[in-house]
Amino acid sequence: MISKLGVVGFVLVMGAAFCLSQAAEDKQQEFAAHMQKADGYLREKQPALAIPELQAAVAIDPESVDAQANLGVLLFFQGKAADAIPHFRAALKLQPSLAKIQGLLGMAEDRTLDFDDARKDMEAAFPSLEDRRFQMQLGLELVGLDTESGDLEKAAAILTQLRKANPDNAEVLYAAYRTYSDLAGESMLALSLAAPDSAQMHQLMAHEDYRQGNTTGAVAQYRKAIALDPHLPGIHFELAELLRTSKDETVKKEAEQEYRAALREDPQNEKSILRLAEIDAQRGNTEQSYKEYTKAVELQPADADAKLGLAKTLIEMNQTDKALALLEDAVRLEPTNATAHYRLATLYRKMGRADDAKREMELYKKFKEMKEKLTALYKELQVQPKEIRADEQDEQ
Repeated sequence: MISKLGVVGFVLVMGAAFCLSQAAEDKQQEFAAHMQKADGYLREKQPALAIPELQAAVAIDPESVDAQANLGVLLFFQGKAADAIPHFRAALKLQPSLAKIQGLLGMAEDRTLDFDDARKDMEAAFPSLEDRRFQMQLGLELVGLDTESGDLEKAAAILTQLRKANPDNAEVLYAAYRTYSDLAGESMLALSLAAPDSAQMHQLMAHEDYRQGNTTGAVAQYRKAIALDPHLPGIHFELAELLRTSKDETVKKEAEQEYRAALREDPQNEKSILRLAEIDAQRGNTEQSYKEYTKAVELQPADADAKLGLAKTLIEMNQTDKALALLEDAVRLEPTNATAHYRLATLYRKMGRADDAKREMELYKKFKEMKEKLTALYKELQVQPKEIRADEQDEQ
């Protein structure tokens, strides 16, 4: 038998539990109402009105990931980075896998000059981001941080990934140009301090002379490098590439000698084999050029120029079926190669494939015009190289 006191106690306990349950339910409903209002304002594109609703929701339930994360996002994009940070951190504490929120946290920390934490959070978020556009934005900010701190190698590594994902993005390409230029300048300075009289230093100076249009100076620097180290990797091919641009026949013959010197150093040097094939083709030595082009294609199947050269030789040998496959491969490997499109159009026309020929000729005209515009642009951007002459070389 329950005493009157026991019944009264039981009723009081049950009453208190009911009140607590009712209060929790009221809070839950109030929280839901604020979240619903915030969602409505966001649908109406009024983020400023959604912020107070989310703030009220967070005050009721600070353990809500959605409320904390969304409030942080809205504050951040309203230009209130410092106010957004606590909400980003709260959301990440509750759910650490939110890569986009961690990325935004890093960006907010960057804007509040907390560079160490900004870099840590951006680096942690970057690989896990699925939103390519946001990954690009975050990556560029991370590149900026690395560049400002002098860590150019880290910046270059991020840019490598960004370029793979965004190969045609002007902002990414410009950032890459700036970073690689800075990295090249830093390397140049380091080499000049570590080994100012080395073959590598003269090779570097040759590159700089050529870039500035001083081809005669570049040739002289290559010769100095070869005198110091005739086995320097790539040196003979680089000098040959420069010499072959000359209109002077004596210089062109020396280019051929340098290509052969490059092959003696590396018998698998596909580019030197390709250049020798081109020289033999110009001389009308079809059989020899065929052997060299074939070797180049075997060594580097992805070289569109090698396949284009071999195709041209096969056409001269009346082996159009083999040439067709090579030309189709060439335009697939290098879609902007105007010459490949032209030769393919010509071959299609001979085979009676009028529609295919028309398509390839249109592509040829398109990329030819593009190349002409780029050539004109480059002329404006850089000093034009002087002609390399044999008598000028003798004066060095």
